[in-house]
Amino acid sequence: MGHRESVRFDLCSKGYIIILMLMHLIILAAASIHEYQDDSFIRRSNSFFFHGGSEGLYASKLDSDNGKSASEDKPLIGKSFIRFESIIFRRTKESAEKKNEMQQRTGLVEAIVLEVRDREKIGGSYLNSEAICCTAELSKDGSCKVGEVIIQQNPDNPDGPKRMQTFFEGKNEEANMDIQTIEINSTGMYYLYFMFCDPELVGTLISGRTVWRNPDGYLPGKMAPLMTFFGLMSLAYLVLGLFWFLRFLQYWKDIIQLHYHISAVIGLGMCEMALWYFEYANFNSTGTRPMGITIWAVTFSAVKKTVSRLLLLVVSMGYGVVRPTLGGITSKVLLLGVTYFVASEALELVEHLGNINDFSGKARLFLVLPVALLDACFILWIFSSLSKTLEKLQIRRSMAKLELYRRFTNSLAVSVLLSVAWIGYELYFNATDPLSELWRRAWVIPAFWTLLAYLLLVVICVLWAPSHNPTGYAYSEETGDDFEEEGISLTGSGVKVAGGDLATKLERKERKASSAAEHHVFGLGEDLEEDKRE
Repeated sequence: MGHRESVRFDLCSKGYIIILMLMHLIILAAASIHEYQDDSFIRRSNSFFFHGGSEGLYASKLDSDNGKSASEDKPLIGKSFIRFESIIFRRTKESAEKKNEMQQRTGLVEAIVLEVRDREKIGGSYLNSEAICCTAELSKDGSCKVGEVIIQQNPDNPDGPKRMQTFFEGKNEEANMDIQTIEINSTGMYYLYFMFCDPELVGTLISGRTVWRNPDGYLPGKMAPLMTFFGLMSLAYLVLGLFWFLRFLQYWKDIIQLHYHISAVIGLGMCEMALWYFEYANFNSTGTRPMGITIWAVTFSAVKKTVSRLLLLVVSMGYGVVRPTLGGITSKVLLLGVTYFVASEALELVEHLGNINDFSGKARLFLVLPVALLDACFILWIFSSLSKTLEKLQIRRSMAKLELYRRFTNSLAVSVLLSVAWIGYELYFNATDPLSELWRRAWVIPAFWTLLAYLLLVVICVLWAPSHNPTGYAYSEETGDDFEEEGISLTGSGVKVAGGDLATKLERKERKASSAAEHHVFGLGEDLEEDKRE
């Protein structure tokens, strides 16, 4: 509440500019080329504004070999800038008709670029006024001009808020903004607003685009480190895939069904990371998201998330270790998986395609909630299944399998604790950084979840790695596991066994299987089989 109170105080003492930023914090553009298509202006205080975009930008690199200034149409590599291209303002016909055709300036629209730390310089706060636009009373001391947005210039910081003015002429309904480029010489989070103060311009629309570029490419500053991260994760999945493939070939005769599911997750992870890397690389070089690559990356990401969660669930249920099939609950597992895929795909498409400015906070929340609820369902079902699996293994005294599942449970519990702690950090991060002033650290938030998923997969690969003797953790038909609580009846050899007799038979056969495995380890397996044949 203290933060909210301070924001209210700023509104009274510094004008409404903070509100403008907060309104658009969660709807940042998804491309460094911001497109405007007949968008309208919104009233705020005594001004009208349109949010043109906001991104983290690094300062231009000093390069004496550039040879050209940033004011040219195509600034060279190493420059950080915001370029205005084909910006057209269209006022209503009624507004144009009220003007004198002989007048050169019959309407003013201003483009204002400011760094977030300079927000106090916008509006009449230093004049003890809440106004954003200069009025006749405020202009008496010559500090501002009537009809213009109030900007307090700092002589010591010439790179402070910058304004570009575009005037309507005579009765013209359109005004074209000059093509111009603003070079960024100071690293920070920048906001762009198009504003006008004349009430007669109500109904004015804006179209065109602005191009935002960092020194090393078009990726927004908060996204740039992710390209390197996805490149490293691609190599990490490649190393894991190579390790798994070699083990797979070495023990291919002892492969169980679960190994194929793990292989699928590794393959999906490799494709996902590679696609995201190429998607970001293309984005960085062109300024817009490549539609085809992005759709594939989003789809692979949704499929991999779904399959990963299903893998954790079926492993927790004991599939391939305690039970040969999922039996009657297969349809429920598949239904949860399909539902999660649809919800995750929809959310990923909204986050990564087009322009997020097109989606309101409520629309985004509508897509986030189903994914969060389904994740909660997965977590509850996974730990519930783990509890039942551990209980079965304790009753049957399957020590090898029990130890395996204890390690898996501990790893999963650690990951859940880390997830809860990280969610708390995310909430703290967002609460203490409402205007994205810490944008250079924002990439760590999504990177953590990708890294955590990879580490969980590594744990599963280590615990369930192919080996010469998979019977230590693989399902054996002789054990005849009972799944009465899941409503599944098993017929091991076509004969139904009563509950008590089944438990006795299970213990006897498991001890027999364990004894056989021990003899095999000490080289006695062949002698035993010869004795049986004799």
